[in-house]
Amino acid sequence: MSNSNGLPKGWIGTTVASIAKSIQYGHTASATDEPNGPRFLRITDIQNNYVDWNSVPSCSISAEDINKYRLQTGDIVFARTGATTGKSYLIRECPEAVFASYLIRLRMHDDVFPQYVQAFFQTNDYWRQIEGGKRGIGQPNVNASVLGTISLPLAPLNQQRRIVAKIEELFSDLDAGVAVLERVKANLKRYRAAVLKAAVEGKLTEAWRTKNPPKQTANQLLQRILKDRRIKWEEAQLVAYAKSGKSPPNNWKDKYKEPATPDTSNLPELPKGWCWATLEQINLAERPMSYGVLQPGPDLSDGIPLVRVCDVIFGRVLVDQLKRISPEISDNYRRTILQGGEVLLTIVGTIGRSAVAPTCLKGANTARAVAVIPLSPSIPANYVVFVLNENAMRSRLTLAAHEVARKTLNLEDVRITCIPIPPNEEQEQIANEVGQRFSIIEEAETQIEANLKRAARLRQSILKRAFEGKLVPQDPRDEPATVLLGKIKASTNNGNSKNPIKSSRKK
Repeated sequence: MSNSNGLPKGWIGTTVASIAKSIQYGHTASATDEPNGPRFLRITDIQNNYVDWNSVPSCSISAEDINKYRLQTGDIVFARTGATTGKSYLIRECPEAVFASYLIRLRMHDDVFPQYVQAFFQTNDYWRQIEGGKRGIGQPNVNASVLGTISLPLAPLNQQRRIVAKIEELFSDLDAGVAVLERVKANLKRYRAAVLKAAVEGKLTEAWRTKNPPKQTANQLLQRILKDRRIKWEEAQLVAYAKSGKSPPNNWKDKYKEPATPDTSNLPELPKGWCWATLEQINLAERPMSYGVLQPGPDLSDGIPLVRVCDVIFGRVLVDQLKRISPEISDNYRRTILQGGEVLLTIVGTIGRSAVAPTCLKGANTARAVAVIPLSPSIPANYVVFVLNENAMRSRLTLAAHEVARKTLNLEDVRITCIPIPPNEEQEQIANEVGQRFSIIEEAETQIEANLKRAARLRQSILKRAFEGKLVPQDPRDEPATVLLGKIKASTNNGNSKNPIKSSRKK
């Protein structure tokens, strides 16, 4: 049987302010690692619904304020600003501790089970209300008044305890399954890194190499690439002279700039038949690597696709979410208009992510933070991307970056970046073997993500049933929630405090 609000008999709809003894902003102070006061809990100390109290700093605070801001079992602290606005944490046990000003503390009346309220704070219904109450553009926030207006279904006290016990039982099994999935996910990430490391060190194809001696060493391949590079440059120059109606001067070939050679003094030894080469050496002379569009302008539904840093992930471009810019702006950066097959490398902010430009992006362009590297046809682009995505290579690129407002990798640093070059046939073999292994990894990761999403949906389904009164049986002998609210109201009036929101110093 349900009441007029659709809730089970004995339940009632209410607000956080109606069941909270206090809703209070935290203490404003500077944290210190010196143990000269109580622990000082901040938003950043709460990670994945866990607090490592040993790592929480202290703060200087008067004895009077310690009593005012002291945390105790059953308190719920709530992030009121920043990226985690709305996240809450239930204090189950803690050392002597107070809470910081960017947190709000909820302290429930004795007739309300804090774990029940905290469980509601995980529901979709709660998050919908929080999203509706957020304020601010640059830094969204929710204040104590908004938190007090959050509505929730209140069950009889004994029912609250039974609901929490059942939720914890079901979540325990669910959490165990999620933990297994996360461990497998982490192992796949480590395996991916190990495959790339073995590939660039030549260990992945060690057995293959003994059975397949190269027809041409990597050094011979590189010399051929460099020769072809110069020829292509000369051909491009002659075309340019012809278009301008000029005859080439006698010394025109002297203008060719030899690409940077590798500095191998701090690089590891390579397998026999391999060599080191700079990215500039394998970059097409007639299409030198370049920065992309500096000021792309607004997003246009019918514009030219633009690849940004956020669009380049591990080895691929997210083609379905690209911004689009005007053709006129794109035409001002013709050197980075994609043909398909180029290597794309992120050089601002998140340094060193790379991918091969897919052929479906022919005619697209890139943002300035994404360098375009057209390669010699003798070097498979996917092999170069595997090398660039390897952890040691990513670390070298990051170390080469310069700090401005954000980390930035200059094109000059990219040009002199050294990569290991195997003989041509082995490059293809490495690309094939890595591709096969990554295909298996990606399939497993897809299944894991699907199961993690399924677990999240199941978690919300459990919570939904719990706060609809359908998770555990109702007991008609329970004291109705209306009586419970009456007790709270009476105790509040006897305390001469009608507003649970306590003003504090807040900044």
